[in-house]
Amino acid sequence: MELGILSLSDIQKNLETGETATAGRRIDQAIAYATLADRLGLEVFALGEHHTPDYAVSSPAVVLAAIAARTSRIRLTSAVTVLPILDPVRVYQDFATVDLVSHGRVDITVGRSAFAEPFAIFGERLEDYDALFAEKLDLLLQVREHDHVTWSGRFRPALHDAPVIPRALQHPLPVWVGVGGSPESAERAGRLGLPMTLGYIGGSLRHLRQTVDIYRAAGEHAGHPEKLRVGLSTHFHAASTSDKAREVFPYCHEYLRPKTPRGRGWVVTEAQFALGTQRQGAVMVGSSRELIEKILDAHQALGLDRFFGQIDWGGLPEELVKESINLFATEIAPAVRSVIGTTGGFKSGE
Repeated sequence: MELGILSLSDIQKNLETGETATAGRRIDQAIAYATLADRLGLEVFALGEHHTPDYAVSSPAVVLAAIAARTSRIRLTSAVTVLPILDPVRVYQDFATVDLVSHGRVDITVGRSAFAEPFAIFGERLEDYDALFAEKLDLLLQVREHDHVTWSGRFRPALHDAPVIPRALQHPLPVWVGVGGSPESAERAGRLGLPMTLGYIGGSLRHLRQTVDIYRAAGEHAGHPEKLRVGLSTHFHAASTSDKAREVFPYCHEYLRPKTPRGRGWVVTEAQFALGTQRQGAVMVGSSRELIEKILDAHQALGLDRFFGQIDWGGLPEELVKESINLFATEIAPAVRSVIGTTGGFKSGE
């Protein structure tokens, strides 16, 4: 199983000073966290894409290229590339370029977006939400397979023996599908034989297992069970003791609360947060021992090939994030690997 970290680069106020982080500062931090994870031996780093003022990164490929130039081993991926609003040809070109910069260490994780704003910005209709994703995913898969592409669809001009360059070092360039829990999305990923990453922000592992079962059944029915891989991402914070870890509750509250009247988000109470950090809860916040148990529980329940801890949410101070990454890499990851092993050199999407 690959173990790694994820950043959405959310922009929050400092709870002590009241100052709001800048996009430049958050991008610098993402690069620093990825570089630290590479040096400590974690296997994958994921970076989110958003198009609202609450997040710093709208183009993961650009920032991943900067990270690629500063690292040597860690795999790099988006989390997620918002495919319905983008041109799949350009998506392939951008990530193929990063793949060349990194000497073959890049994946694309595509998804549909939980936000409405990007559709208005890029002139797409929300009513076409799923149809856009299905068609553009088809084109992206065609482009990654063929250096000259002939294709037609509803939402983009047709291509007639069009050369798409540069070509990625990896062939095929790995494409994962990010799934929030939708059975239809899991079925599509399985049917296409694409690896799937699940976002885990609440509920039980038993519920997630239902989604994974749908995914695996679809992939087996389509005749490519050997291509199926499952990843999991969830909020994460490691500290030296359980009590110290749970002191980050104010940052969780700040991260999830609605920032405007009737805005996105929800209010998490301290009691709800504490419940979520228990062994059966979805919040991976705790001591190294507690997080080892929770990651192993998730692996046993879901058959994981990849795990991401989202490490820098809600304005967490940089020193706490770096401490968490250090504990993940030096205490948690070795213990998890000793139980289940790790493939290390697995090329995602093969």
